[in-house]
Amino acid sequence: MSWPNSLKTVFVIDHGPVMARPSDLPIELDVFNKPRGHGPGAFIPVTPVCKSLWTCAAEASFEYCRIVWDIYPTGRLIRFMICDTKVNPIGSWGTNQQNLTSITYHFAQLGVPVSDSRLGDSSIMHGLTAALESLTECSDAQLEKLKSPGNKSKVHNRGRVICISSFREDGYVRSLESFFQETIVQINQRNFPPTHMPIHHCDFVVVNIYPNPPTLTLKEHPRLELSPLLSCELISVCASRWLASRLVSLVLQHYELASTTVTGIPMKEEQNASSSANYDVEIFHPVAAHADILKLKNESALFLMKEGYGYKTVTLKWCTPRATSNSVEMWPCSSAYRISPVDVTSRPSSCLTNFLLGGRSVMLELPRSGTGGRTTSHMLAAHGGEIFLHSLLIGRSVIEDPPSISEGSGGRVTDYRIPDFGEMMKENKLVPYLLSEPFGPTLPIERASNRMERWTQYWPMTISSTIIFNMGAHMETLTKIIVNEELTDDQVIECKKVIYNLLALESRNEPLPPTCSGHRDRGAKGNRREEQYRILFKECEIMLRHHCRSEQHRRVLACLLECRSKGTAPNPLLVPASTKESVPENNSARSSIPDTPLSPVAMPAAKAPRLDVRSSLAGKSLLEVWNSSVSAEVSKKQREFVGRIKAGGQGPVKLYAHLDKEHET
Repeated sequence: MSWPNSLKTVFVIDHGPVMARPSDLPIELDVFNKPRGHGPGAFIPVTPVCKSLWTCAAEASFEYCRIVWDIYPTGRLIRFMICDTKVNPIGSWGTNQQNLTSITYHFAQLGVPVSDSRLGDSSIMHGLTAALESLTECSDAQLEKLKSPGNKSKVHNRGRVICISSFREDGYVRSLESFFQETIVQINQRNFPPTHMPIHHCDFVVVNIYPNPPTLTLKEHPRLELSPLLSCELISVCASRWLASRLVSLVLQHYELASTTVTGIPMKEEQNASSSANYDVEIFHPVAAHADILKLKNESALFLMKEGYGYKTVTLKWCTPRATSNSVEMWPCSSAYRISPVDVTSRPSSCLTNFLLGGRSVMLELPRSGTGGRTTSHMLAAHGGEIFLHSLLIGRSVIEDPPSISEGSGGRVTDYRIPDFGEMMKENKLVPYLLSEPFGPTLPIERASNRMERWTQYWPMTISSTIIFNMGAHMETLTKIIVNEELTDDQVIECKKVIYNLLALESRNEPLPPTCSGHRDRGAKGNRREEQYRILFKECEIMLRHHCRSEQHRRVLACLLECRSKGTAPNPLLVPASTKESVPENNSARSSIPDTPLSPVAMPAAKAPRLDVRSSLAGKSLLEVWNSSVSAEVSKKQREFVGRIKAGGQGPVKLYAHLDKEHET
């Protein structure tokens, strides 16, 4: 398995004379001395006290370790290499050495660096070599994985080296990067014992610190991949002002952490216990705790850039604990993560920590947007003396049924062919394929893709846009056979039987199933049987044209066209524009949503010839116009009486004239 770079981290800190320089930023001290008499000399000024570069580097690295070990008590290992005239290693990869008590004790034993360079020159390169040597040592977790013979080739050794010193020129930093890269290559060429491994990748972070004001600042560069084994990053910051904040930003990047600020915490004033004020407390935790927030539509408005730092924080409001909030197990929590207060020594952080360790829980809610209600997204609670941030379910609960496909963004849409889509999924399942088996001229994935292509050549998505897929047993044989790549003679006969059966249904004027009556907004004309059958055969022709891939498929299409050509084709001028459909001649032409005869198609309306009304009605009265129109309608709808035709319009016609002839005979 591939271990992350954050599994093993080595700090290389310079302990030479250059780190003994003061940071030139005085520490503010409240000194109350008893005045000596009166006058200008009553108060003796206190000499300004400044932290050295070494002290700033040590405090920033301690804060880095505190955050990591608060959130990851195990699994994230950190060591130190202190460089002066020799390398002083501090700690090991053992879990008993991963705590601040052990680290600070060894730092106290070393003491502060000496500014006298006559005691010897320090070289940071010796510390970098020792750091790479320590990365080759296997941790307990790696040794456990290496015990299995099958995992030996899968375990990768990755780590990170953070070098803190004060450099004077860019050339020296570039030489450090080259030296570091060459050393990795030389170390990996060795023969390692069972407890050591080669370095597969190392992240090299160079932190240049300088006093205030700076004597010389180096140009930073972001993380660069120098080789498959090495990536390098250069950071240059002021030791007293920005070193701690910059390392805090780095720890968020290195360990995938995120920031949350709890606002509106009611707390009594320290000077006046009768009054209270609202305070804010910032905490760090794994970024996975914000997974549900990242899914929200307005998630970008929740993340605010923290001033003076290079990361964003999410602001969550303190929610007054309810009477039932003490039952932590009753809330629907999806996950829980350890936290670490950013300013651990501040009074608000201390009060919040003591409140939670006392057995209470705190609900956190998202800021309200517009007229929206309250949304509780997280909960702070303690378990076994450790504080956890619980992610609550703000969407659909995991114990509820999954959402139906009919509940789309457009509301409850019940017109989708959901059962047919499920059947198509069952018919096109993918199964693992063994490479040792022969697969023929085409790959299995290509055959599966071609099969899916055939099945979706013509597949309407909604019930109201198709008739043939709503016919049930009448069309089931044709729709299942026609998607095959090749058809046999028997299958062609079965398809022709379906076509003949449809013609028989039309000749008997049998009604189609209720679901085949077309779209409900088509009007009375769209529901007439002859119109339904016309649309049915038109859609059947479209489907067969989409599947004309072989001679057998063309025989089925030819059968349909031949049967329809023998009948009386409907007058195209009497067909509504919404039912007209142009059939694609190209077999490969298709779209994401296939056109159907029931789909509305925009067609240009035929221009009717203009009639000169005034010329046709000139010299006629209203009665004459009415009689002429009635006679025209009657002549269209009624057959003329045979007797009137024989009489030729001369006088009245005598009915039953043959009776008189029979009486005479």
